[in-house]
Amino acid sequence: MTPTSKRTETLEQRPVNLDGFVEEWPEVGMVAMDSPYDPAPSVRVEDGVIVEMDGKPRAEFDFLDQFIADHAIDVAAAERAMALEPVEVARMLVDPSVSRSEVLEVSRGLTPAALLEVVKTMNVVEMMQALQKMRARRTPANQAHSTSARDNPVQVAAEAAEASLRGFRELETTLGVVRYAPLVAIALQVGALAGTPGVLTQCALEEATELELGMRGITAYAETISVYGTEPVFCDGDDTPWSKAFLASAYASRGIKMRFTSGTGSEVQMGNAESKSMLYLEIRCILVTKGAGVQGLQNGSISCIGVPGAVPAGIRAVLAENLIASTVDLECASGNDQSFSHSDMRRVARLLPQLLPGTDFVCSGYSAVPNYDNMFAGSNLDCTDYDDWNTIQRDLQVDGALRHVPEAEILAARSRAARALQAVFAQLGLPAITDKEVEAVTYAHGSQELPLRDVLEDLKAAQSVMDRGITGLDIVKALEASGFSDMAHTLLAVLRQRVSGDLLHTSAILTPELETLSAVNDANDYAGPGTGYRPSGARWEEMKRLRHVVSARNPEQEVG
Repeated sequence: MTPTSKRTETLEQRPVNLDGFVEEWPEVGMVAMDSPYDPAPSVRVEDGVIVEMDGKPRAEFDFLDQFIADHAIDVAAAERAMALEPVEVARMLVDPSVSRSEVLEVSRGLTPAALLEVVKTMNVVEMMQALQKMRARRTPANQAHSTSARDNPVQVAAEAAEASLRGFRELETTLGVVRYAPLVAIALQVGALAGTPGVLTQCALEEATELELGMRGITAYAETISVYGTEPVFCDGDDTPWSKAFLASAYASRGIKMRFTSGTGSEVQMGNAESKSMLYLEIRCILVTKGAGVQGLQNGSISCIGVPGAVPAGIRAVLAENLIASTVDLECASGNDQSFSHSDMRRVARLLPQLLPGTDFVCSGYSAVPNYDNMFAGSNLDCTDYDDWNTIQRDLQVDGALRHVPEAEILAARSRAARALQAVFAQLGLPAITDKEVEAVTYAHGSQELPLRDVLEDLKAAQSVMDRGITGLDIVKALEASGFSDMAHTLLAVLRQRVSGDLLHTSAILTPELETLSAVNDANDYAGPGTGYRPSGARWEEMKRLRHVVSARNPEQEVG
């Protein structure tokens, strides 16, 4: 037996060596962004119709090709845009003197293979430079997961209040037991109101229930409407691009904000990548989203991150998919929402390409709970990383949309969320929330420190919410009747947004003042040094405050 050096023994114990790595295998799609089976870019237009795309005549189009050709590509711009060399388009993306609108004039005419060739010419730093210019909304934002391993609605409410206070503008939950959904969705909505006003909430479920909760006003947005890059995988979900577009229109008709979801690696994971690279297939998903008229996309590999994370240049491909989503003028919730590595260094390396240039939502699911409570299978970051995140913001003067909050404010918000939910449950005739639960959740780190609830009674009550037709207005009335008038008025203002339709604008969020901020009234204006969004003024002063900042004049005094 060959002896092992102490150095090798030490390295073998490093967390990164618990991660999974695999060699490339293009024939099954196990390649990030450079498969020999990817098509070469081409387009041919006759009588205003694309009759050839990426080497394939229209007669051979599958339904993704047809949908993209007919709905996602601007036929008037296609031949002119496709005449440009990929490196020319890449230079337009990187060059601050070329405006975002000029890039969009070109990108709307590019085929999937052409977009792939463009990003293949770019390194990670160049992609980050481009993403800084191409994101839709000027001001970055962030989204969090608020879930419970026990589907405990009291915990979800308290975590939502804290996450809201810390700066997240969207909060998402999901369930271990799907039948718990109505109670947990109500808890998420009530909890968010106890923090900072204007936070939007969603409950990620199968599509029929998710849509019904949205139409009732119990949730405010949706994003778990998945699209895929090959026809067989799309069909495995009993869907087509047209059925997804129809579903999107159902949300839009009720003023409900929504994004599609996709990500590199999904087709490999589902066993039908058609020998194409992960990124090529993801670009097809991006263009299906564009063609469906949806305002945005949750992409960044999402729940498939272990697949690109295992192959060479996989994290580069994840950044490339974020960039392409922004380059075709979609709102981008850029991932960082799924555990993929045991290495803290790799976790941060995966985060920085989105955090540094800024995206519409840097995380599409930062875990606001300890990862053992995260029912989305754990996030790249969780609530134990708050101080690290805030320190990185301060170190680099980069805005990741979060802030340090003194413990007294957090405890007050968590307690108020639990008490408000206690009151709403009482008003709606749902199972009681005890004072003991309120006290426990105020100070708890996770579900392991909370009293157990009567699951059977909760599930009966959850079904009654659906059977009785309870809506967001019933929650407003319950809050008002219980003395939580400010929360009632905030929720009513959020529901009114459904009538205005402003949340359907690309990259829309609500400010704490309950005003819509989107690509319409907060368009990204980056044009090189000295331009675009950068944290300054009151926001920069807020970012400077950390947990243990001390006075320069009196080091014994904490000022954070």
